[in-house]
Amino acid sequence: MTDPRSLPSVVLVTGTGTDVGKTVATAALAALVRGRGSTVAVVKPTQTGLVEGEPGDVDEVRRLVGDDLAVHELLRLRDPLSPEAAARREGVALPPVAVHAKRIGELAGASDVTLVEGAGGLFVRMDSRGGTLADLGTALRYKGISCGVVLVASAGLGVLSTAALTAEALAARSIPLLGVVVGSWPAEPGLAETENLHDLPRVTGAPLWGRIPEGAGALTAPEFTAAAPGWFDIT
Repeated sequence: MTDPRSLPSVVLVTGTGTDVGKTVATAALAALVRGRGSTVAVVKPTQTGLVEGEPGDVDEVRRLVGDDLAVHELLRLRDPLSPEAAARREGVALPPVAVHAKRIGELAGASDVTLVEGAGGLFVRMDSRGGTLADLGTALRYKGISCGVVLVASAGLGVLSTAALTAEALAARSIPLLGVVVGSWPAEPGLAETENLHDLPRVTGAPLWGRIPEGAGALTAPEFTAAAPGWFDIT
């Protein structure tokens, strides 16, 4: 599947770790999908590390793509931890994955593509029962909602094993890994970055969809949406 107009209803955006550029990559995918004539919404099930009134990841996606983008943040927590750990510190219970799947399924009915940005990697706990983004994908597919994953990878050393394990875990759950995006591609890549660009498709079995350049998040919305198609190798 290489045509962004033929994406599944829900695309889960996960990473090989934290701070790999998932939010900017999510915004770039949203801009690409909208530019190809499809409607798109962005969901962040749980945002951590924020106090009331501060902008979160979905606010950043809307800033980059446009104020008219449909964005949804289901829950916000203060401590910069995994959702499960942050909720435990605040003494609150996170909704189970099944509840997230129901909400996301309802939102998906209003857009051609719904991008769901997870927290960290595929197995970060997103509910108080230990449910993960992988479990969310399984729950969505169980409900009959077409779903796939885009993996946002870091550019440098240490990424290949995590990427390979993510791909294996998704295959075991029959959840397609649609593509890999390098989330922060340096202007002057070194040997590790160049080799990883070659090896990521090999170890994941998924195509390289694109490279988001370092600093892309500092662009204005018109600059960002104009540049986004050039960052991807999908047509």
